[in-house]
Amino acid sequence: MTESKEFAMELFDTLSRRRQMQVDKINKEELREIWQQITDNSFDSRLQIFFDMVDKNADGHITEAEVKEIIMLSASANKLSRLKEQAEEYAALIMEELDPEQLGYIELWQLETLLLQKDTYVNYSQALSYTSQALSQNLAGLRKRSPIRKISTKLSYYLEDNWKRLWVLALWIGIMAGLFIWKFIQYRHRYVFNVMGYCVTTAKGAAETLKLNMAIILLPVCRNTITWLRNTRAARALPFDDNINFHKTIAAAIVVGVILHGGLHLVCDFPRLIGSSEEKYAPLGKYFGETKPTYLTLVKGVEGITGVIMLVCMIIAFTLATRWFRRSLVKLPKPFDKLTGFNAFWYSHHLFIIVYISLVIHGEWLYLIRIWYKRTTWMYLAVPVCLYVGERTLRFFRSGSYSVRLLKVAIYPGNVLTLQMSKPPTFRYKSGQYMFVQCPAVSPFEWHPFSITSAPGDDYLSIHVRQLGDWTRELKRVFSAACEPPVGGKSGLLRADETTKKALPKLLIDGPYGSPAQDYSKYDVLLLVGLGIGATPFISILKDLINSIIKMEEEEEASGDLYPPIGRNKAHVDLDTLMRITSKPKRVLKTTNAYFYWVTREQGSFDWFKGVMNEIAELDQRNIIEMHNYLTSVYEEGDARSALITMLQALNHAKNGVDIVSGTKVRTHFARPNFKKVLSKIASKHPYAKIGVFYCGAPVLAQELSDLCHDFNGRCTSKFEFHKEHF
Repeated sequence: MTESKEFAMELFDTLSRRRQMQVDKINKEELREIWQQITDNSFDSRLQIFFDMVDKNADGHITEAEVKEIIMLSASANKLSRLKEQAEEYAALIMEELDPEQLGYIELWQLETLLLQKDTYVNYSQALSYTSQALSQNLAGLRKRSPIRKISTKLSYYLEDNWKRLWVLALWIGIMAGLFIWKFIQYRHRYVFNVMGYCVTTAKGAAETLKLNMAIILLPVCRNTITWLRNTRAARALPFDDNINFHKTIAAAIVVGVILHGGLHLVCDFPRLIGSSEEKYAPLGKYFGETKPTYLTLVKGVEGITGVIMLVCMIIAFTLATRWFRRSLVKLPKPFDKLTGFNAFWYSHHLFIIVYISLVIHGEWLYLIRIWYKRTTWMYLAVPVCLYVGERTLRFFRSGSYSVRLLKVAIYPGNVLTLQMSKPPTFRYKSGQYMFVQCPAVSPFEWHPFSITSAPGDDYLSIHVRQLGDWTRELKRVFSAACEPPVGGKSGLLRADETTKKALPKLLIDGPYGSPAQDYSKYDVLLLVGLGIGATPFISILKDLINSIIKMEEEEEASGDLYPPIGRNKAHVDLDTLMRITSKPKRVLKTTNAYFYWVTREQGSFDWFKGVMNEIAELDQRNIIEMHNYLTSVYEEGDARSALITMLQALNHAKNGVDIVSGTKVRTHFARPNFKKVLSKIASKHPYAKIGVFYCGAPVLAQELSDLCHDFNGRCTSKFEFHKEHF
C-alpha cells in the first residue's frame, strides 16, 4: 500500500494484535495469513477488520474518538478531503445510531445487527450482481453457432455500423482516383511528357486531387449546414457524426497531394526542363519563354511564389493542429510555449485565408495551360468557399443578435465555471447540442464550443467550463474577479448574479450546433458515459428526459379529467368534448430506460450537477433513469482501505438517503466501472432493444466501449450503437 502508508501501518498493527504479534517484521507464512484476511470480501471479515482497527485496546468496545480517528485515516488514504472535514459528524452519526443508551461505546454485534437489519450493505454495494442468470438466457444459442456463422454475424454488424462511412469514403477515393487517372492520361499524351516524363503526369494528377480536396475540406466544418441536414433525410445516408474525422482525413490526403505535386515539380520537373536540349525545349518556349529559364526563375515566378506561400502556411497550420501541439503535450521553453495550446491551433488555422487566395492565383498562372476555361481551380472552389463564407457571415450577424444576460455565475471545485444566462427567444435547441461562446474581455476573436447543460424546456441557457487551456484559464480568472465570496447561508463557492455589485463580463453566443447525442430519442435504451467534464452533454439529456416524463404524466391526468363517466344515469358526452379528446396527439416517449455513468477523479466534481441529480432522483418515480457515480480516487470495493468508507456510505444512505461521497441521493461506486458487466446487465435486462451508447471523454475508454459494443452485438439479441462526441 505504497500510496497509503499510514493506513497500511494501522492495518498491520490491527492484524498483529489479532494474532498476538508484537513485532516489526513477519515471515512469509504470516504474510500469507494476513493477506487472506485483507482480501476476504465477505461481510463478516470486513466488518471484523474495521472493528479491530478502531478497537486499539482490544477491549471489545469502540468510542466516538476512536471512530473519528479511523474515519480520518480512511478518508486520507482515499483522498476524500471533505469526508476528513466531516469525520466528527459521521462519527457522531454512528454513535447516535448504535449507542441510544449513551454508554459512550459500541460493540461489534450492534454494528452487525444494524447493517444486516437495514439490508443496506449487501444490496447497496452490489449493483450488478443479479445479471448472470438473465444474461445466460440472452446469450442463448452462442455455443451452437459455427465459426462461419460467428464471422458472418460480426461482419454484418460491422457493415451495419459503418456502411455510411464506407460508402462515403469509397465514393471520395473513387473520385480522387478518377481525377488522378484522367489528368495522368491527359498529360501522358502531351508533348511536355517527352521532356519531364512521368514526373509531370504524376504531379498534375496529384494537383487535380488537391483541387478537389481543397474544396471539400471546407464542407465538414460548415456547422450550420450540417446541423440543418441532420434533421433531413440526408442523415439516413450521411455520417454527420464523423464530420471532423472526415475533415482530418481530407487534410491527410492534402498532405500526400502536396508532397507529390510540389515535390515532383521541385526535384524532378524543373531540373529536367532546365537540363533539356534546345531542340526538346523549343516547343515549350510558348509556356516558359523563348529563353530557357533557370531554376531560380521558375521558383521566383508567380506559380512558384504562391506555391511556396501555400506550403509554408500549410506546414504551420498542420503542425499546430496535431494533437501534441493542440493539447500542449509538447513542452517548449518561453516564449515558444505560445506555439502550443488551442489558441495557437485556432489562429494558425486562419492562415487558410492566405492559402485560398494563393491557390486561386496559383491556378490562374499555370505554366502549361493558356485557355481560361481549362484553368479549373476556381470552379472547384466556388461553391464550397461561398458556402463557408456564407456560414461565417451568418455566424457573425447571428452572434450579434443573440444578446444574452448573465443570470448566475459559480466557480466549483476542480476549476469548473458554470455560466447561466438568459435564453434568446429565437434560440431553439435539442438536448445534446452545443454552442460557441465568445468573451470579448478574454479575446475579441476566439469562439469556443461548449455543451449546453440546460434542457430545451428551461427558460435559461447554461454551460459548464473546465479550465483546460489558456483561454479557459483566462475566462475563469475574469469571472473570478467579478464574483463575490460566500456569505452566510450559501455554499462556500465564489458566486455572482444580477445583484452582484461588480459588472459581469459580456458574453456572445452562437449556435446551436448538432452533435451525436441529439439523436438520443430514437433509441429504446440509453447508456450515457461521461468522464469528468464529459458529463455535460448528458446532463441536458437527463433533464429533458425527466421533463418529458413529467409532461406525459400531466397529459395522462388531463386526459383522464376530460373523459366524463359514461353509462346508465351518467353524463352525456357531447361531440365537442369528444373531438378535443381524440384530436390532441398523445406524447410518446420511445426511450424506456436510461443509464448514466459518470466517472471522475475528484470528490468535488459531484458539486457540478448535484442539484440536477437530486431533482432527477426525486422526480423519477417510474425508475426510468438509473444513475451511477464513480470516484476513481477511492480504492475499489473489496479493498481494506475503502471498507470503512463503504460501510459508512451504506449507513448514512439508509438513515438520511444521502451519499456521503457525492452529497446527492445517487450512490457513488469506487474505482472505475467494469463496462463489460455494465453492458451485460443492460443486454440481459433489455433483450431485442436498440441501445444507444453515448460517450464523451478521453479517447482510451472510447475504444474500449466501441470494442465492447461490437463484441456484444455478435453475442446477444440486443443491438448496441456507439457514438462519441467530437469537438
